[in-house]
Amino acid sequence: MPPSATTMSVADLATIQSLARDDMAAVDALIRRRLSSDVVLINQVAEYIVGAGGKRLRPMLLLLAAGALNHRGRDAHQLAAVVEFIHTATLLHDDVVDESDLRRGRKTANAVWGNAASVLVGDFLYSRSFQLMVELDRLEVMKILADTTNQIAEGEVLQLLHVRNPDTDETAYLRVIERKTAVLFAAATRLGAVLAGADAEVQQRMHDYGMALGYAFQIADDVLDYASDAQTLGKNLGDDLAEGKATLPLIHAIAHSDDTTRARLRAAVEHGDTEAMPEVLAAIHATGGLDYSRKRACDYAAAAEAALDALEENDYTVALRGLARYAVSRDH
Repeated sequence: MPPSATTMSVADLATIQSLARDDMAAVDALIRRRLSSDVVLINQVAEYIVGAGGKRLRPMLLLLAAGALNHRGRDAHQLAAVVEFIHTATLLHDDVVDESDLRRGRKTANAVWGNAASVLVGDFLYSRSFQLMVELDRLEVMKILADTTNQIAEGEVLQLLHVRNPDTDETAYLRVIERKTAVLFAAATRLGAVLAGADAEVQQRMHDYGMALGYAFQIADDVLDYASDAQTLGKNLGDDLAEGKATLPLIHAIAHSDDTTRARLRAAVEHGDTEAMPEVLAAIHATGGLDYSRKRACDYAAAAEAALDALEENDYTVALRGLARYAVSRDH
C-alpha cells in the first residue's frame, strides 16, 4: 500500500508519486504498448524521449484529480497516456523550433536524429493520442482535448512571434504560458473530473486548479533558468536568453532598469546574446526580478490550492495541494 498523503509533507513529491504509483505503472505500460509501430525509426525516437523519464506530471495530475473525486480505472489510465503523448509531441516540436540540444540532462531527439525525424515522430504521437481518445468514444473528452491541442498550437506560434522581441511584456508572456503550458495542465485535471462524473462546478474547480498550477510551474521554471545551474536544471543555463525569449525575470528587469541598462538588456534579447549573461543577471538581481517572479509563481500556486477548497479532503486532494507547493519550491 502506498503511504497516506495526509501523513506527508505537502511538498514531498516522492510521497505524492507513491500515491499514484500503481496507476502510473499501468499508464507507463499502456504508453509503451501504444508507442509500437512497424516503422523502426518511430520506435527509436519515441522510446528515446518517453523513456527519458521525467516526472510524468501531467498524466499524474489526471490520475490524482480523478482519485480526488473517487474515480480510478482503465479509462483514467488511457486518458493519462493521451495527455503524456500530447505533451511529448510538443517537446519534440519545441526542441526543433528552439534548436535545443539538451533536455533533462541528455541530448534532445533532434540532436540525435535530426529535425525532420523529430517533427514527424511528434506528428505520430499527436495522431496516436487521438486514436486513443477516440477509443473511449466520449464526445466531451474529445472536445476538451481537441480544443486543448489547438490552443497549444496557437501558443507555439504566439511564442514564435515574441522570439527576440524586447517589447514582450508580462501580459504577453502570460498569454504564451496559458496556451503553451497551462491549458494542458487544466485539461488533465478537468478530464479527471469528467471521468469521475463530477458536476459542472467541480469540473470548473479542477480546471481552475490545473490552469493556476500551470502558470505557477512555468514561471518557477523560468526563474530557474536564471537561478540554477546546468547540471541541476538538466539543460543549458541561459537557454531562454540564447533563444531570444524574454521571460518574467528579464521582463521585470527591462521594465525597472535605468535607460542605459534597459538598452543593453533589450539588445541581449534581440540578439540572443549569452555573452551579456553577467549583465543580465546583475540587472535581474538589482531590480528584484527573481523575487518578483517567485512571488507571482507563489500567487498562482495559492490560487491553485484555493480552487480545491470546496472539495472533499482526502489523500488525493492533499497530494494536489502538495504539487502546487512543489511547483514553486523545486530546484529543477
